[in-house]
Amino acid sequence: MTRTNDQKTAPRIIYVRALDCVRADDNIRTVSNAARDAELATHIGKTAIVIQNLVGLAMRGKDKGKYAIYAGGRRIDGVHASIAAGELPEDYEVPLLPARSKAEALSLSLAENFHPLPMNPADQCRAFQTVIKAEKIAAADLAAQHGMSEKFVLGRLRLANLAPVVFEALRMGEITLDIAKAYGWTSDADRQAKVFEQIKSSYSRSAGEIQRMVTAGSYKGGDPKARLVGRDVYLAAGGGIDADLYSDHDTETWRDGALVDRLADEAMAVAAEELRQQSGFAEVRPLAAAVIPYLDTYQLRTIEPEPLPMSEEANTRHTEIEAELAEIEKAAEDEDAYTDEQIARIEILEAERDELVQTGSELTEAQKACSIAYVLLDKDGKPHLHTEFYADPTAEDADEDGSPEDGDGDDEGDEQDATPGDASEDDDDEGGDAIGYSQKLRDEMAMMRRTILSLHVASDPQFALDLGTFIMVDDACKKGWNGMPSDLRAREPSLPVNGFQDDSPAAQAWKQLDDALDRSWLDHKTLEARYDAFCGLADEARAAWLGWAVARTLHATRDGGTGRSFLDHLGTKLGIDSAKWWRPTFRNFFDRLTRSKILDLFQGIGGLELRSRYSGSRKIDLGTSAERLFSGEAIIEPEVKARAIVWLPEPMQFPSLSAAGDEEALDVVAGTNEPMSDDTDADIVLVDTVVTPIDPDAADVDLDPVTEPAGVNDDAIDDLPQAA
Repeated sequence: MTRTNDQKTAPRIIYVRALDCVRADDNIRTVSNAARDAELATHIGKTAIVIQNLVGLAMRGKDKGKYAIYAGGRRIDGVHASIAAGELPEDYEVPLLPARSKAEALSLSLAENFHPLPMNPADQCRAFQTVIKAEKIAAADLAAQHGMSEKFVLGRLRLANLAPVVFEALRMGEITLDIAKAYGWTSDADRQAKVFEQIKSSYSRSAGEIQRMVTAGSYKGGDPKARLVGRDVYLAAGGGIDADLYSDHDTETWRDGALVDRLADEAMAVAAEELRQQSGFAEVRPLAAAVIPYLDTYQLRTIEPEPLPMSEEANTRHTEIEAELAEIEKAAEDEDAYTDEQIARIEILEAERDELVQTGSELTEAQKACSIAYVLLDKDGKPHLHTEFYADPTAEDADEDGSPEDGDGDDEGDEQDATPGDASEDDDDEGGDAIGYSQKLRDEMAMMRRTILSLHVASDPQFALDLGTFIMVDDACKKGWNGMPSDLRAREPSLPVNGFQDDSPAAQAWKQLDDALDRSWLDHKTLEARYDAFCGLADEARAAWLGWAVARTLHATRDGGTGRSFLDHLGTKLGIDSAKWWRPTFRNFFDRLTRSKILDLFQGIGGLELRSRYSGSRKIDLGTSAERLFSGEAIIEPEVKARAIVWLPEPMQFPSLSAAGDEEALDVVAGTNEPMSDDTDADIVLVDTVVTPIDPDAADVDLDPVTEPAGVNDDAIDDLPQAA
């Protein structure tokens, strides 16, 4: 093969001593990046390799033998830095292409700097992954080779593991690197893909918004709840963490938000119980929040603390000040005017007197004994006592009913005469509904209670029709918001606890009811066709859909919340016996209480003897025993068992309606409720031609003729899950 003259005369790459190369004064690159320059120098020093030749022009005169570098100034600077640091020898040589003229050197430099194509971000990420796998090195080693931080390398590796649909969008330039980083805030690829599909048709989503969407339902490590729980406790409980690649532990993502909520509630409950025992408050309610929700206290009366008396020393000094002021006033009367010195002295004395009388205030022991206090969470995750206190409505009701106070009456006689199931004021304080349930537990019980009510509404289409009609016309009258606990339009309202799974017999019965609905009309594609098909269903099928639609709109309203009394009224009219549809278990109730609170419940139904019998048990064993006891499975005295199997926490109860002519009322004492009479229970049945009728366990109990809803099938079928 022959060469042209140009090929014969074209310069070839040579190797020259790096110390004989200097950056040219008129090198066209005048702006650089110090951080990237340092990375390049580190890579050269670690590998002893300059991967691309330099372009230089031979110098003349006294600098003969040296080269002015026009292309590769950053590289030669990095080599010089490595030689100075002792990482490369002084005779280290670099590859150099000699230019034949200054014009050629400048042209080659321009071509080198102008034409390079930056690496695609997706290719960068996969390159990091490939090199680590091929060289079998750690991320820290790769970072050291290239002068990068380990966090940067880990960040690129995280992006390399993005959901395929997100990574492909980055590779194709459909999303920016910042957007890809936002998806990388969670390691859950399924979550990334779901968010990507949700917003792929939108062009206005910012990185911050995407970050919030992929981390929804989680907590940051610096959140007050996370600080309260503690990282080690959270991890020990099985929690997962996405280590924050861009900051520190305070901004890392704790994925299991529900677990954080539970652990925080438990920690706050322990803090509240300790404070209650130490301070003497009637009740201390824990809230893993910075403020108290308005609906929690708007019906409670605030208690004002009593001013503290002045100390003996303060009283003495106060008397001395008054005496001195009187002397100054007398002296001024004699002179018929105050001097400047007297005025200055009066101001000093009055300021001191005002400070003495500002003694502050605090609740007396008597006030504490009938007060509700709240324990809140500060920004550092520390529980603290709220500065406002509220009157215990149960204590106020007792006073209004004429209950004895401050030793009135024969306390000793009352205590001796009381049986384990009898109610005393002390019993009510220690066990039952005076217990400070956590806000989350109260919300969960409200949800489970709502399921029971929804099941009964759905089981009675005629009742649901009346209820639904009323809600609709009430809204149409435009009387303004009246606290109606329903969102009629058949949209299910949002629930107060995310991710909560109700596995009670009522929830299982609701699922069976739902599965039995005729959904054939849903197969049609157009709205008109679906409407015609729905109208063609049998009357019973459409009635079942009405009951289902109305029932699912009911709110899970916590006790004391707006609309709760109306839900109570509905439950009363339906004759609901919650004890047949929900029993407290370790999972849904006792696991959320402290050990001492469970023992209080034992004492409430069996007295001190039952409490002592279990006082040595561990928390988990005590909770398991409580589940067996309150489900009627424990072998125990018949009278104690009878009280246990009908006991419900107050937030799970529906008010009972006395049978006609029966004067015995529901007795709720020390957290227990005695049943009224057997014939007050109402069977719950469905339209048997559409949905299987339900009856938990009372097939032999007749409907109360006073409260029996019209149009209900009286046949009871025992084929649905029942409460233990």
